Amino acid sequence: MKIPKTHPRYISLTTRHVLEHGVKTGITSLNGLIAHGRGEAFDYLLGEKTHTFAKEAIAEAANVLLAAKHPVISVNGNTAALVAKEFIILSKLLRCPLEVNIFHTSKKREQKIKKHLLNKGAKDVFLAEKKYVIDGLLSNRRYVNGKGIYLADVVFVPLEDGDRAEALIKNGKKVITIDLNPLSRTAKTATITIIDNIVRALPLLVGEIIKQKKSKKLALQKYDNKQILKQAVAFLRKGKYGSGGPS
Repeated sequence: MKIPKTHPRYISLTTRHVLEHGVKTGITSLNGLIAHGRGEAFDYLLGEKTHTFAKEAIAEAANVLLAAKHPVISVNGNTAALVAKEFIILSKLLRCPLEVNIFHTSKKREQKIKKHLLNKGAKDVFLAEKKYVIDGLLSNRRYVNGKGIYLADVVFVPLEDGDRAEALIKNGKKVITIDLNPLSRTAKTATITIIDNIVRALPLLVGEIIKQKKSKKLALQKYDNKQILKQAVAFLRKGKYGSGGPS
């Protein structure tokens, strides 16, 4: 399907097709499509735009990632399909690994995601190991790589599950996430929550990290994630949203 770039919801519609392709190639799960649809509803309420509260969180995320001793980027099926290129750039800028971690158990899909990332130019792509576990989780996502998330001090986990975000925090790690729903458990649990669409936020985060690496200055002296979430919720309550056009 060819979508004209003048369509008011061009990005939204093309993103759907990227995920549809991800399912066909075995990278994304059907459940991932449902999760995306839920997030897309919030993006519509945000006017499908990146707001000041997201930009502040992006600046602080870059600050924390650059200061981390052992940052790790966690990749699931949706993010592998949508932002593999940006993930790979981030991993090179931060000199950190990518680690595949999916909720719906599938060794075959894990291998396909890893191959997909390597084909796109990634260097270090880790898979979970049964002997390394994040305490406090019972799902498949408790298994991590011994050289990756298990040792990480900061974990970047866009489109994350709330229970895993909580477990990572309880295990002494800082969690940076991207979530379109400011009321989700993930958003409220994370150290830093970027309330934005991942396809808009990732390029901005890459640019912010490049800028901060050049300036060698802290982006923000004070950061309050609860205030960021309050700003996002306040925007949603105003009701000034929606880009229009058929969905």
